[in-house]
Amino acid sequence: MEQGLHKNITRIYLMGFFQNAMIVTAVFVPLMQRYGLSMSEVLQAQAWFALVIALCEVPSGYLADCWGRKKTIQLGTLICLMAFLWLINADSFADFVAYEVLMALGISLNSGADLALLYDSQSWLNRNGKANFHGDNSRHITRLVSIESIAGGIAALLASVLTLWSLDWVLWAQAFISLFAVWFALQLVEVPRALPPQSHRESVSQIKSALVNNPVIWWTALAIVAFSLSALFAFWLYQKYWELQGIPLHWFGYLWACHCLLRAVAARYACDIEQYLGPQKVLILIALLPIIGFIGMGLLGGWLGLVFGLALPLSRGLSLVVFYDALNNRLAADFRATMNSLVSLGTRGLFIVSGPALGLLVDYHGVQTSLLVLAAVFLPVFALVLIKLLNHIRQQQPAVQNDQCLPAGHQVDYEI
Repeated sequence: MEQGLHKNITRIYLMGFFQNAMIVTAVFVPLMQRYGLSMSEVLQAQAWFALVIALCEVPSGYLADCWGRKKTIQLGTLICLMAFLWLINADSFADFVAYEVLMALGISLNSGADLALLYDSQSWLNRNGKANFHGDNSRHITRLVSIESIAGGIAALLASVLTLWSLDWVLWAQAFISLFAVWFALQLVEVPRALPPQSHRESVSQIKSALVNNPVIWWTALAIVAFSLSALFAFWLYQKYWELQGIPLHWFGYLWACHCLLRAVAARYACDIEQYLGPQKVLILIALLPIIGFIGMGLLGGWLGLVFGLALPLSRGLSLVVFYDALNNRLAADFRATMNSLVSLGTRGLFIVSGPALGLLVDYHGVQTSLLVLAAVFLPVFALVLIKLLNHIRQQQPAVQNDQCLPAGHQVDYEI
């Protein structure tokens, strides 16, 4: 069993790599525009994605907690493969909506379950108080975010090469790569649970109690939602912004690779940066970087605007590690996947309304004006969330000092 759980961690890393080797990401907006879709329609399709995520995110997370992380992940990777196969023949708005629906189903099944299985596997291996060679859970999320970001960078470089021939080559390559994610998902093993599963009412009660009784969990979750939403908006504006700067399509992959690699570096050193700067300064840095990026891209063009845009992936890499580690360290294993899914639900739920509205803003007022509007909206949001989070962290008794990222709490013991 222990050997299988050791391999679990490596397999989750590899599965995460191939799941996030999204070749289509670097050229997805031009791909949809090739079939006559406007930016408003592009973001309407994404709103469908967000709607399905919103409907399925929490049930899928709860399914992972009850049915098992392994089975849920395996089903999710298979559905994602089906989505990529569908995309090969997509040529209309309805086809792209169908693709987004399938992807949303697959991603919602994986969302939270992979991280929960990673944490559970490490906790089981450490149950006797001796950490194995993989290290502690806080380092896992650092590695996972870095690996996923590197995968995105490599995929983006591959996209630039393939677009020299045809966008269709990108679609076939994406379907082929997704087969590897399925392969590693099928090799996962479930972490044993000696205790009987709780009733549905008990599980819901524990989740509600965690949110109500621990304000740090609540405000950390809100911080993840706010920063994830800003990153999602930025992603859908990047390619249109690059297009307006006169950058050729085959350079999009190289630019997106730079973003992915910067995010990977920021994630890799997030804990070290937090320990060096301290909790307050690192949270201020995480908040200022996207605002600087939005304003710089909105006011400037050309290569200088592209440089300011690099502030966003730096913030993203830091925020993913700091906030998700803080959240998962405070959660019990039995509803960890459900809580991670609730956070994703918050992001996607807000995008259902705000995504199409942003698309209309871009169509009628342009990308650069839209970027300035995003800066004006998110500046007070970030300030409110982080001020509240820091205040509650100060009020809580300091956690035992270790090498975990802030604002980490005590590690939850795995129940055998």
